[in-house]
Amino acid sequence: QVLLAAAVCTKAGKAIVSRQFVEMTRTRIEGLLAAFPKLMNTGKQHTFVETESVRYVYQPMEKLYMVLITTKNSNILEDLETLRLFSRVIPEYCRALEENEISEHCFDLIFAFDEIVALGYRENVNLAQIRTFTEMDSHEEKVFRAVRETQEREAKAEMRRKAKELQQARRDAERQGKKAPGFGGFGSSAVSGGTTAAMITETIIETEKPKVAPAPARPSGPSKALKLGAKGKEVDNFVDKLKSEGENIMTSVGKRSAEAAKVLAPPVNMESVHMKIEEKISLTCGRDGGLQNMELHGMIVLHISDEKFARIRLHVENEDKRGVQLQTHPNVDKKLFTAESQIGLKNPEKSFPINSDVGVLKWRLQTTEESFIPLTINCWPSESGNNCDVNIEYELQEESLELNDVIITIPLPSGVGAPVIGEIDGEYRHDSRRNLLEWCLPVIDAKNKSGSLEFSIAGQPNDFFPVQVSFVSKKNYCNIQVTKVTQVDGNSPVRFSTETTFLVDKYEIL
Repeated sequence: QVLLAAAVCTKAGKAIVSRQFVEMTRTRIEGLLAAFPKLMNTGKQHTFVETESVRYVYQPMEKLYMVLITTKNSNILEDLETLRLFSRVIPEYCRALEENEISEHCFDLIFAFDEIVALGYRENVNLAQIRTFTEMDSHEEKVFRAVRETQEREAKAEMRRKAKELQQARRDAERQGKKAPGFGGFGSSAVSGGTTAAMITETIIETEKPKVAPAPARPSGPSKALKLGAKGKEVDNFVDKLKSEGENIMTSVGKRSAEAAKVLAPPVNMESVHMKIEEKISLTCGRDGGLQNMELHGMIVLHISDEKFARIRLHVENEDKRGVQLQTHPNVDKKLFTAESQIGLKNPEKSFPINSDVGVLKWRLQTTEESFIPLTINCWPSESGNNCDVNIEYELQEESLELNDVIITIPLPSGVGAPVIGEIDGEYRHDSRRNLLEWCLPVIDAKNKSGSLEFSIAGQPNDFFPVQVSFVSKKNYCNIQVTKVTQVDGNSPVRFSTETTFLVDKYEIL
């Protein structure tokens, strides 16, 4: 058997994706595929047609064709077996057998095609092996990253140790009544060689930045670690060539991130005094009701870009009634905050750092009180013969919130096909590769506080757990806000901007 090419084309013969396994020009393969529909006789049930030079073995897939182009002396039985494997690979990567979906996942399909055929000859692989080969990780890369992370942790520990030594030296100098020229204090404007060191000290020891989405450490130096999961320069060059030939390359990278970025976009007019109020929730519920644990962490991060606003106070309004625990930065005057709900430095003569993020107030809420759950999820799977009918509903308990880009993810049994959707509020996506059903809701607020989804699929009740939820919001859960900013001298008001984000760390119904 010599397989010349494998292609997915429309019924008019337009190539959507094609992989050639022998040396062939683009004009040649496009000509062969354009001639293919004209050769078919619709009155017969054959799955192949022949010309003087090649044989087409094909299988209809809704509005498309999966076509193998082989030599005329190839074994037709082996061709048909290979064709069946190609046809089973496509639904693994594409949710729908449509032209746009095929184009979007063209490189995934090409990589899978290469695992089936090498140099025109069929490899002895099955569908599970293809999935394993295309998703294979590099053990060497994991080891390299682990070593790199260990080195970074050791470097950070050494940095903290040095910072503590610098602080201790500053305290000793102050205790002896000497002026330490190398240490400028918290945001000091002293012009000396040690000012930078002092700011680094304060940042390392006292500033805590909430990590929204930590990215894996990427090695900066040369490495022999394999990069099997990444698109290399060869793919980039191939894409550039296609673009130069007039092809429209579709990409789906970062769709979810782009949508979240739109929702959480910072203010257009970012003032010289800017604050980020960030909250992250971690929640676990039982499938039969009951809150196992809910933990919420929040922080106000201050960023000052103009030196004349470095000596200020933040007026905080706390209307939370749930018993949230507040904690101020070590350099913040706790008595001032307790008495007047104002955030200012212990030493009013000192200044906040310029052009750096400083966490000035953080809070924590941990509870098992069910009434505190912001969004309740109720999933009811019930067996019905060989199938299972699943009813799932949501309800927004905290009506002051507005949740955007909500995705409720329900696991599905493997190998049973797509679910049959009954009634649904919103939209859904079926991920056949990961066996997931994603229920997508653009907005959940007081006007859209409840909704339901019904579907049927073969399986057992335990197959549909754990249910996971993700969302983003521009309103925080704990009603803690900065209402006013004033200068220390003169108590005159200062213009400021605020950016509020409420994110999900973990939200599961087990």
